[in-house]
Amino acid sequence: MGETYAAAGVDIDAGEELVRRIRSSVTAATRPEVVGGIGGFAGLFALGDGRRDPLLVASTDGVGTKALVAAEAGRLDTIGIDLVAMCVDDLVCTGAEPLFLLDYVAVGRLDPEAVATVVGGVAEGCRQAGCALLGGETAEHPGVLDPEHFDLAGFAVGVVERDGVLPAGVAPGDRLVGLPSPGLRCNGYSLARRVLLEVTGLDLDDPAWPDAPRTLGDELLEPSVVYAPAVRRLLGAVDVRALAHITGGGLVGNLPRVLPDGVDAVVDPRTWERPRIFGEISRLGEVDDEEMARVFNLGIGMVAVVAAAEEGTALAELAAAGVRAVTIGEVVPGEGRVQVAGGW
Repeated sequence: MGETYAAAGVDIDAGEELVRRIRSSVTAATRPEVVGGIGGFAGLFALGDGRRDPLLVASTDGVGTKALVAAEAGRLDTIGIDLVAMCVDDLVCTGAEPLFLLDYVAVGRLDPEAVATVVGGVAEGCRQAGCALLGGETAEHPGVLDPEHFDLAGFAVGVVERDGVLPAGVAPGDRLVGLPSPGLRCNGYSLARRVLLEVTGLDLDDPAWPDAPRTLGDELLEPSVVYAPAVRRLLGAVDVRALAHITGGGLVGNLPRVLPDGVDAVVDPRTWERPRIFGEISRLGEVDDEEMARVFNLGIGMVAVVAAAEEGTALAELAAAGVRAVTIGEVVPGEGRVQVAGGW
């Protein structure tokens, strides 16, 4: 017998088996506007009824080197939630409602059970976000990726009314409401892995720190919070002027993206509890405070800028949505920068 695609590293039968395995979970992650189902060449989504002025909003992202941690730990069930959070929580910063998401999984060798687990996590993230998993693609890349490695990316689309686009109206006196992040989300993993796994030589099964109740793997694979539902509730209840998703670049890099000319954001790090894992990375890697703040979210994954008069209502609405938010600062006259009260 001559050369075959399977011998070259691409297993078509495994691809068909994957579709069979993920069909039920993908079908469950849907919305009424979805037209058709899994298996087509593209996904269809109905939009508009002639009485609205909707704008489509699109965002794409991946999970970065957190995928390496998931692969090494053999824990693939939550990395898909991370992907959804990275995509839809960017969308909501425009005021948009997430509608649907497409995923892309690249693997060195297609293991249907493993990829089905990953996609199951994506479907769960979409369920949490209230959006549809409209479709996706799985590709084998033998020779590019090691057999046990994978990469995961996504593309999400949302909708917002033209007169509801954010940011809008940010002014001195507005309050900064921080939504907590229990872990790293998907940012800073190259530095975290270098410090914790390479330089220090810890194992993912080791305690995250001396006498820690959780392993290092537990901490590094903490699923990202999907903020979109809580933020959408907030948008319907109070005057939200801006939203900032705190990803790569931290607070100092992301808050200026929603500030107009003439104002600064004053952030007080003493107002929230910083998860212990950040302190361990700083201590073990001798990473200085400024670098930590430039790389990691340090415990705040999303910031809502709200009118001062509605600060209390905003905190109450988020609490009702299961998010224990705190006021972390305010907007003052300035030059579009972040000021840090008392230092990091």
